[in-house]
Amino acid sequence: MPKELICKETRTKMEKVVTHLQEELKGLRTGRASTGLVENIKVECYEVLSPLKQLAVISTPDAQSIMIKPYDSTIISNIEKAILQSDIGLTPSVDGKALRIVIPPLNEERRKKLSANAKEFGETAKVSLRNVRHDANKHVDKEEKEGVLTEDDAKRAKEDINKIIHEFEGKLNDLVKKKVEEILKV
Repeated sequence: MPKELICKETRTKMEKVVTHLQEELKGLRTGRASTGLVENIKVECYEVLSPLKQLAVISTPDAQSIMIKPYDSTIISNIEKAILQSDIGLTPSVDGKALRIVIPPLNEERRKKLSANAKEFGETAKVSLRNVRHDANKHVDKEEKEGVLTEDDAKRAKEDINKIIHEFEGKLNDLVKKKVEEILKV
């Protein structure tokens, strides 16, 4: 496999790590309502666990509340149970054929804990990036050993892989920094 293809594959895998971090950070409360807080909560529906976003319309009618309108109103109690069991720390109230979640203002202690969670998610993502780099470097070594890549090409490929990881680590740092600022902003 040529070095360009190895680098392209590495970049694709690292983009997936960034996308995953973005999804995890969406689930952290920032003091105002966001559908990202609840959309990935798994709800038991017809004996299958499904993300809430597949079972209901989720909206934010105002900055302090989330409205959840299930497609099938018979699963409203399952949705309520799933939200209560999740670790988001919010309590839904049944409002006819929908659920309403009021987002209380965050206290300082909770803000610090959430920002620490964001940083932890960022560190986990960095570990994933390093694993991708490790696998790519092993692939380069294998290709060099088999004679597909020359020694110079293998060296250049590893340098390119290092440049890619530095680029993506910067993206991760920016995402985490932005989320922490959002959480700590009063």
